[in-house]
Amino acid sequence: MIAALLPILILLPIIGFVLNGTIALTRKAAPGTDAPSTARHPLVTIIGPGVIIAAFALAVALFMRMRVGMAGPAVVSLGQWMPVGNLTIDWILQLDQLSMLMVLVITGVGSLIHLFSIGYMQDDPSYARYFAYLNLFVAFMLVLVLGGSYPVMFVGWEGVGLASYLLIGFWFGERANVEAGKKAFVVNRVGDFGFLVAMFLIWSTTQHLDFVGAHAALAPLGGTPVLLTIALMLFVGCAGKSAQLPLYIWLPDAMAGPTPVSALIHAATMVTAGVYLVARAAPIFSGAPEASLVVTTVGALTALFAATIALRQWDIKKVLAYSTVSQLGYMFVAVGAGAYTAGVFHLVTHAFFKALLFLGAGSVIHAMHHAYHHTHRHDDPQDLRNMGGLARFMPATAGAMTLATLAIAGVPPLAGFFSKDEILASVFARAHGSPLASANLLGIPGSTVLYVVYGLGILTALLTAIYMTRMLVLTFFGSNRTGETEREALHEASLIMTAPVLVLAVLTIGGGWLNLPALIPIGPVGVLEQWLAPVTGASAAKLAGPNAHLDHNTELVLVGVAVAVALIGMAIAFAMFRKPIADKANSPEDSSLLARAYGVDDLVDGAIVQPVRAVADVVLTRGVERGVDGGFSAAGTLLTRTASLVGAKLQDGDVGKYAWLLAAGAIALISGLTLS
Repeated sequence: MIAALLPILILLPIIGFVLNGTIALTRKAAPGTDAPSTARHPLVTIIGPGVIIAAFALAVALFMRMRVGMAGPAVVSLGQWMPVGNLTIDWILQLDQLSMLMVLVITGVGSLIHLFSIGYMQDDPSYARYFAYLNLFVAFMLVLVLGGSYPVMFVGWEGVGLASYLLIGFWFGERANVEAGKKAFVVNRVGDFGFLVAMFLIWSTTQHLDFVGAHAALAPLGGTPVLLTIALMLFVGCAGKSAQLPLYIWLPDAMAGPTPVSALIHAATMVTAGVYLVARAAPIFSGAPEASLVVTTVGALTALFAATIALRQWDIKKVLAYSTVSQLGYMFVAVGAGAYTAGVFHLVTHAFFKALLFLGAGSVIHAMHHAYHHTHRHDDPQDLRNMGGLARFMPATAGAMTLATLAIAGVPPLAGFFSKDEILASVFARAHGSPLASANLLGIPGSTVLYVVYGLGILTALLTAIYMTRMLVLTFFGSNRTGETEREALHEASLIMTAPVLVLAVLTIGGGWLNLPALIPIGPVGVLEQWLAPVTGASAAKLAGPNAHLDHNTELVLVGVAVAVALIGMAIAFAMFRKPIADKANSPEDSSLLARAYGVDDLVDGAIVQPVRAVADVVLTRGVERGVDGGFSAAGTLLTRTASLVGAKLQDGDVGKYAWLLAAGAIALISGLTLS
């Protein structure tokens, strides 16, 4: 059954891509325009979300089949791919507990985002192209998580990079959108170099590239330099895809795409691929504690770094973008510390509340854009300084986003509280008596590193509560800054947009029940941990050691600290931002260091982008390109002049010459016929 259904799971969104792409290419141009219009095309509306909903239904069926019991991972070979000497790579799909969970998240949350997109993109002339790209993205994401070997996973890895480039630069009529898509594509290629090097090392060391064979062959190499190098190279790939320092710079600019795209890329799918890879390669990372320390340290630094920038962002989507970078840092803190269940748990809950935040923001932007369009006002519908008091006009969206804000801040009993608390507790527990604590990072004992990471996690939690509450207050509470005329056009989004938001709100409330701690026995305890145990349990136990357990009192204190930090952060934000502020037009330009994201983009542009462009201009444009053009031009000129000269000599009007040429030609022709 599984062997037959897995290919269909991937084939469904591919079919959607082909059909929607065909509609996008074959539609006639709309009257008065040069571009084909497929706005709210009925077939696209059925096909686009329909194939993803069907994939989710199929995933649920596979999940129910797995619950009955499955001995080991189900590996399905679809045929041979690359036979080269001793290297033979097959198209292998692998379904186990980890990939099953990812498939449910991708297709489940993806279905809600597709439905939301029907209302959000209904007037866009490239409606069919949008859904074609969205379907393609989901197809490649499914290849990524279902791939049974590193090369097959890499196909999905590169595929989502391509699809994200298309979606981020979807409105390519504006140069900024094109630049954002290109930036995401290039930065991800930097990380992918590390992934490729890791694959080469795995093959040269083990002669295997499938997960089962490679991990079994690498198991005896724990603590060796080659395993450390493989783990670090894999993490370079993860840092690019999941926006960790220093390769995070592409993700904030990825907001250039439609808001549902931001929800899909930044909540449940592409940006979590790096976290998934570390969990998938847990046998490698658990055998290289130093590499795991690097992962958890980079994660903590990224979480804090991005959280500070989010404090002074005014674009509602930029706030959520830096929030995503920060929350991804939390996930890497967990998987780096060997708490793979905690990291994947936060991946799932983050998919719920961050998708809710992005779709809620999409509803707000949609309403603001409609209000401005109604009054012909030209202003930024995404700027927090133009909002305020929207709860009166959009109560359902305001309530849902308030829940999501409480969840990401870590307020119980919402989903974010349980997953974030488990991460912080896991790091604190491993700071003594574990292989990680016994390792060192640049000469610093692992125990010290883990205590510092825990402290950074608490500080980040405080900042998260502040900047998210700031966004909530400036958007929905206080005085309204949209203008008297525009205010009349503000209203709640349509049902097709509001319904997915409300479903995600329910998941945000109940998502924490997936992995309740023993400390709070209000339901089944550790469900997710038991589910993932066949995949990550042994590796987690190896890094945790026998003594990485917290007593009841210590755990209570840690929970109390986490909750207190969240409430203090929210109180600070309410006190700071409840006062009326001016709208964007009457506000001075914010040139603070945090508003400019520490000037990192300017630094990268000056130190890397501009020098590369200058060299390319000299070497390629002025050198190679002009040389090639000049060579072809010279060759063409010489050929033309030679032909002209010969023609001129032959056609000079000398009748005697013509007679001699005619006679010579006749003799040559007769001689040829005679010889033949």
